[in-house]
Amino acid sequence: MSNLLDSLARFDPDDLYSPAVALTVDIRDNSRELPVHQHRKGQLVLAARGSVTCEVPSGLWIVPPHGAVWIPGGMAHTNRVSLNGRICLLFIEPDAAVLPASCCTLSVSPLLRELILRLVELPQSYSIDGPTGRLVAVLLDELVQMPAEQLHLPITAEPRLRRIADALMNDPADRSTMAEWARRVSIGERTLARLIVGETGMTFGRWRQQLHIVIALQRLSTGMTVQRVAQDLGYESVSAFITMFKKVLGKPPARYLVERGESLRLRRAASESTG
Repeated sequence: MSNLLDSLARFDPDDLYSPAVALTVDIRDNSRELPVHQHRKGQLVLAARGSVTCEVPSGLWIVPPHGAVWIPGGMAHTNRVSLNGRICLLFIEPDAAVLPASCCTLSVSPLLRELILRLVELPQSYSIDGPTGRLVAVLLDELVQMPAEQLHLPITAEPRLRRIADALMNDPADRSTMAEWARRVSIGERTLARLIVGETGMTFGRWRQQLHIVIALQRLSTGMTVQRVAQDLGYESVSAFITMFKKVLGKPPARYLVERGESLRLRRAASESTG
């Protein structure tokens, strides 16, 4: 096992011109975050175990259950993986497939997941006409069919808002009012309200709620109970947390996770029946 920083220091995906290359990393230490960097290749970050947080200039993305984060080529980013997590990184040449031009979360079908895991085991320099090249062609065909989502938290480089964001990510149970935050960052409450809407497109209450959603999905995907997540996020009761979750995502947490996995299976079956 290794830390992410050491593993990627030994592997530069841009040294290879294969249409897609893959790497898996087991994390024993998450104390060091990978410095902000970018690749020529686009990057798909898949959590095989644990959770992954990806930060780009415009937002914070947390890998959802049965999903991955897509980072287009040339976009500055950094990743942080939970302790003892395991991630798969898929790097794709810009002209190898038509993929989103902006950062997003993508659903990952069981087939796509297995194709990525298989590619990890193979030599990363290969002929596109050989067995690995044919596997990659199927992988890319499957990848471009995956639906994009927007499970992320808008963030900003504005220093006062970044202070608030960092504090809430470290302590999501903090229920300070906007007036209290305004005093902490030495700004008027109305000015802070306008700043948050201008930078994130959300009111403060909606923005904090979105932070709770992405953290909840991250923790639930690792097997944490709904009761523990509600407690960690500072909700007075489990039912209050479930009500918030259902209001935002349309379903209570347990049903959302089950149906999300089932919907991927059904989409794959429908694709095969019409193919």
